[in-house]
Amino acid sequence: MALSHSTRVNLLIGSGHFLSHFYVLCLPPMFLAWQHAFHVSFAELGLTIALMSGTTAVLQTPVGFLVDRHGARSFLIGGALLMSLSLAAMGLATAFWQVLVLAMLSGVGNSVIHPADYAILSGSVDKDRMGRSFALHTFSGNLGFSAGPPVAAFLMAAIGWRGTLLVVGLAGVPVVLSIVLQSRILKDQVREVVHADAQLSGKDLLTSRTMILFFLFFALGAMASGGVQSWLVTVLHTYKGFDLEVAATALTAYMLGSTAGVLFGGWFADTFRRHVLPFVSGLIILSAALVVAVDWMPLPGLGIIGLTFVSGLALGASRTPRDVMVKDAAPPGQIGKVFGFVSAGLPLGSAITPVPFGMLIDHGHPEMVLVLVAVILLLSLFCAGSASVSAHAQEPATVPAE
Repeated sequence: MALSHSTRVNLLIGSGHFLSHFYVLCLPPMFLAWQHAFHVSFAELGLTIALMSGTTAVLQTPVGFLVDRHGARSFLIGGALLMSLSLAAMGLATAFWQVLVLAMLSGVGNSVIHPADYAILSGSVDKDRMGRSFALHTFSGNLGFSAGPPVAAFLMAAIGWRGTLLVVGLAGVPVVLSIVLQSRILKDQVREVVHADAQLSGKDLLTSRTMILFFLFFALGAMASGGVQSWLVTVLHTYKGFDLEVAATALTAYMLGSTAGVLFGGWFADTFRRHVLPFVSGLIILSAALVVAVDWMPLPGLGIIGLTFVSGLALGASRTPRDVMVKDAAPPGQIGKVFGFVSAGLPLGSAITPVPFGMLIDHGHPEMVLVLVAVILLLSLFCAGSASVSAHAQEPATVPAE
């Protein structure tokens, strides 16, 4: 049975997004082996992830400008190939500085993924399926995060860390080739001509009230999720007194709920397009309320696991409508730079909360962690609503390009 055009596009774009997330979490299982091989500290090992993620965050916006100007397909192909070959080359490293350089190069390749993916999806998929396509895009990235550690650990036990990096890196080459061979079905974003008196430069667009608010919406959401992912197990164990197994299961339930919710959110965004903001608002409020309930309510372990699952489900379901809101607010032909900019808030937000939340626990206030997560979620909701109002107030008149 032949696959539909939209399905083929989603598979191609999703495979590249899967790789970008998979490669990031392939590295932590290497740490102990690298420490033995290169005689480096844990802080130095942490630099690999920091350099990869930091390079991606810094370059996403300028890459978005290039994607809008020159088209997304060549950047997607080059970025995915650079990611794959950089990981494979780590398997040949003879000194740790080489690993760090290759981590940065992989980050350069990864910086292409979000701007190029959203530009291509916006031009290649029917509008009535855009929400589901965005959902599948996010879902594939989540699968990459989930698959990275166990696959890397399994391969390391079988063929060692060098063989593992060579295998997982070179496994990306067929993915790149499939994108090259089917690139004719990947169309760029639709470009329209904006009236001169309403047109914004790229700099003015990204520093506009609307885009700053969307950036903060993304960053605050990532701050809340980063706080839960980093410290939920510790809070449940040290403050609530649950066994580590129960606490770890609660975090797993949260992550599974978040991943499953993405698909539901995509369906809703397509089916009830005019009600996206109320839907997102309700889900974020529900997720925040359940996080507080986990903190305050005297529930058994099964109850805590159920609450964390539903909280993750609600937050995950809000993500695809969030992306659709940003896409609708982006001027024609400028989706690459917009998503490059606002999605840079994700790694930034994830990096902010783990340390201060850890300090709260060190100073004897673990009960405050989940409360602050809820407060941050509600602040993100304020940013989402304000961004949506601002976007509708600033919509320029457009005419089709000839």
